[in-house]
Amino acid sequence: MTKPLAGKVALVAGATRGAGRGTAVALGEAGATVYCTGRSTQGQRSDYGRPETIEDTAAQVTAAGGVGIAVGVDHLDPAAVESLVQRIDDEHGRLDILVNDIWGGENLIEWDTPVWSHNLGSGLRMLHTAVDTHLITSHFALPLLIRNPGGLVVEMTDGTREYNADHYRVSTFYDLVKNSVLRLAFSQAEELKRFGCTAVALTPGWMRSEMMLEHFGVTEATWRDAEPTQPHFAAISESPRFVGRAVAALAADPDVNLRTGGSFSSGGLAQEYGFTDIDGSRPDCWRYLVEVQEAGRPADATGYR
Repeated sequence: MTKPLAGKVALVAGATRGAGRGTAVALGEAGATVYCTGRSTQGQRSDYGRPETIEDTAAQVTAAGGVGIAVGVDHLDPAAVESLVQRIDDEHGRLDILVNDIWGGENLIEWDTPVWSHNLGSGLRMLHTAVDTHLITSHFALPLLIRNPGGLVVEMTDGTREYNADHYRVSTFYDLVKNSVLRLAFSQAEELKRFGCTAVALTPGWMRSEMMLEHFGVTEATWRDAEPTQPHFAAISESPRFVGRAVAALAADPDVNLRTGGSFSSGGLAQEYGFTDIDGSRPDCWRYLVEVQEAGRPADATGYR
């Protein structure tokens, strides 16, 4: 198998679970050295209280064919992030791929709750964990990334720019977070152009994260069993590896700079680059969401995966 990212060094900030873990492992499949960061380590759990750890992610990266390096980091701590980037510089002297995937907001969401009723502390915490962290990480990591032309920054969000422009997303706080990340990609793209580097925003579709699978009472092996109660999930959901393979495809594209400042989805890029999810399909969730689910049609992925 070819390893198009052999020799490349990546930082996946927020690699403990979900899209971050899927991205780290997909970059490992492509041969990259991947620094996997997060707050959940073998020695200490984050406030999520979940069992996934960055060490587990790093081991999966290595098993997939790359080199996984786990580093416990709270990306709200500037000194910790600065130390992380200095370590990458000391050990490799370069950074080719930065994936800002830190989120940390699942337990803070209050669905369809107006701003005056939403818990203020939870809403502001969401902004800190999902926007401040990206800014802090880019502040320290980009001076290393711009040393070499061809560097790539991926801002992981929820929803494309086109979709979010005319859709209310969950709550004012959630809406602001996810649209802020879209704008972060655009702004960084402008600042990176003169260095020959690229920044894009990327969204997965309906992702089968560890928490989502647990919520629906299924596993990655049995996710289609959710069909009786969650037919659209069973029809169009995707594994975390799918959006990770989108990142790997972007990173391996010599003309990725033509996409700088853009907003993309895993399903849309799969149609262009030809990669598949782990089951060999190419689920196009955002098109399905508009044309099937929001249109009130019965769940049917024909033509969408």
